[in-house]
Amino acid sequence: MIKIANAPVSWGVLEFDLDGENASYSQVLQEMQETGYDGTELGDWGFLPTKAEHLKMELLEHQLTLLAGFVPVALSDPSAHARGEAAAIRTARLLEDVAGKTAFIVLSDDNGQDSNRTLNAGRIQPKHGLKDVQWKVFIEGTQRIAQAVAEQTGLQTVFHHHCGGFVETPEEVHQLMSLTNPDLIGLCLDTGHYQFGGGDSLVAVKQFSDRIRHVHFKDFNPDVAARSRAEGWDYFESVRQGVFCELGQGEVDFPAIEHELKINGYDGWIVVEQDVLPGMGTPRESAQNNRDYLLSIGI
Repeated sequence: MIKIANAPVSWGVLEFDLDGENASYSQVLQEMQETGYDGTELGDWGFLPTKAEHLKMELLEHQLTLLAGFVPVALSDPSAHARGEAAAIRTARLLEDVAGKTAFIVLSDDNGQDSNRTLNAGRIQPKHGLKDVQWKVFIEGTQRIAQAVAEQTGLQTVFHHHCGGFVETPEEVHQLMSLTNPDLIGLCLDTGHYQFGGGDSLVAVKQFSDRIRHVHFKDFNPDVAARSRAEGWDYFESVRQGVFCELGQGEVDFPAIEHELKINGYDGWIVVEQDVLPGMGTPRESAQNNRDYLLSIGI
């Protein structure tokens, strides 16, 4: 049975060093519970309590399950791999202590750090991509971290493609999946990032059916993306302008995607994410609208 969660990113809790203030973790958990969600991801390290017993208590109080933790690593830089492995193990141990071995490490590139990728998010060309030698380093880092997580905690790793990072376009997602060991690396399909990166999420569900182990439901506004292309916005300005809108307000075909997931036997979590910058929007209202939309289509 598919279960529905939300994540701190919907309240502007991001891994980026940006201006603006966020709500407290207690407010975020309370609003998740009040708007009808059953689980949460960890968010940026240190946002939720990092002591297992404290975190368990907070989650129990708000009747939420912890299901995953996001770990960004500059995977194209070999000097970052050891730090990335340490961060992933730290996160995995907390997840294991709180949620057991069903939780996921959601590994990603350290997005928003490369100026070309950040500036050209949503309109990436082959010239902006990794060269063969860089792909080799990227894959080595990805598999090294996943292997260490599996050996030391037993948790699985899924890779999160992300606009503003080095795995954004459908071609790049395909390249990553084709070069990694399926026993080590699954796919966290993010519908909004896949659409903004130039793809069709329904096609991705069919194409990567044997690799999808975690799913983020995020909508995508093509009109905002068109303005981003025309005016040369970077990734952060596109988010600020609402490229990731409330569910049902953009072009992602969620009913068809959910149907295809069920056909494929997916019975994991769907995590609602509406990426906003710190202090932006009305997160609680959007969380309620997003949950109501999913209920309206039978999820």
